[in-house]
Amino acid sequence: MVEFRIDRHSGVATYVQIVQQTKQALRLGLLQPGDRLPTAREVVEATAINPNTVLKAYRELEREGLVEARRGLGTFVRRSLGAAPADSPLRAELEGWAARAVEAGLDRDDVAALFTAVLDTHFQGERS
Repeated sequence: MVEFRIDRHSGVATYVQIVQQTKQALRLGLLQPGDRLPTAREVVEATAINPNTVLKAYRELEREGLVEARRGLGTFVRRSLGAAPADSPLRAELEGWAARAVEAGLDRDDVAALFTAVLDTHFQGERS
């Protein structure tokens, strides 16, 4: 089951963080079709956010066709995204690259900017 991490200082709306983290879990294969998302109550207990925020995120995911709410049972994954399993050899290479970036003195924002620039070069015209 996915555990949401809310960064209150990121400037990103809380419900958007939940949507983004769910999509990331779907892309990495950490969530599969049929898996149940945590209930709004479970998310509230773990993160101390408003239940309506969780429900808003889940409605957005449902609108996108990624999950479905089943009355009295919970919210379940309908389909996955992408093809980048968490145990991909590419992940190991990226882990090594990130470690080298930290050793070279880059901070998170530096790494994100560099990575985004490279992605933009290789995925011109695509939007996720």
